Amino acid sequence: MTDHSVAIPATPEGKLRTFIADWSGDQEAFRRVHWGKAMMWIFLLSDTFIFSCFLTSYMTVRSSTTMPWPNPSKVFALNIGGQEIPLILIAIMTFVLISSSGTMALAVNYGYRRDRWRTAGLMLATALFGVTFVSMQAFEWTKLILEGVRPWHNPWGAPQFGSCFFMITGFHGLHVSIGVIYLTTMAIKVLKGDFEAKGNYEVVEITGLYWHFVDLVWVFIFAFFYLW
Repeated sequence: MTDHSVAIPATPEGKLRTFIADWSGDQEAFRRVHWGKAMMWIFLLSDTFIFSCFLTSYMTVRSSTTMPWPNPSKVFALNIGGQEIPLILIAIMTFVLISSSGTMALAVNYGYRRDRWRTAGLMLATALFGVTFVSMQAFEWTKLILEGVRPWHNPWGAPQFGSCFFMITGFHGLHVSIGVIYLTTMAIKVLKGDFEAKGNYEVVEITGLYWHFVDLVWVFIFAFFYLW
């Protein structure tokens, strides 16, 4: 790391040395970061832009439409025991996904302790939470399709509702499905002792970064799409 305590002459050459020293500090900081972790952060940053565009477009469409927007509390209600319970399925889905963040965090913890059995078990538990979430989302899609919701039409008002719903929740569901495959693959590798031989479980943390991102995105979808 460059020592900035040493005085550098205020000459053109000295200014150039100062400029190089300032920029090389970032290089030194990233030199100690695992390349996989750095690439995952770059991927998640790009994915953040995509989800931000989707949610911004949704808010723009909803604010500008002249037709009434369907009430999410009624659209996503379930009839249980003869009573309409609003957003009950969405609440359970959110609880499942938030719980999966806890098991993933524990998996990373045990990974750094090199406890491969508990690490793999917790990763598989996280994947199971993901499968549960996607299954409930498939039920939600099926219910709305049977009620007449299409990307170009819905029976409760603004036709844009269907396209926004299928686009945003479908793209997020795809991320969860990919995450389930990713988690399962890494858990199998942990069980086989692949990372034990390398003495490095950092890939478990990298997997956790992806999963926590998926969970965080759902919080925004839940807030903007289902509660607004």
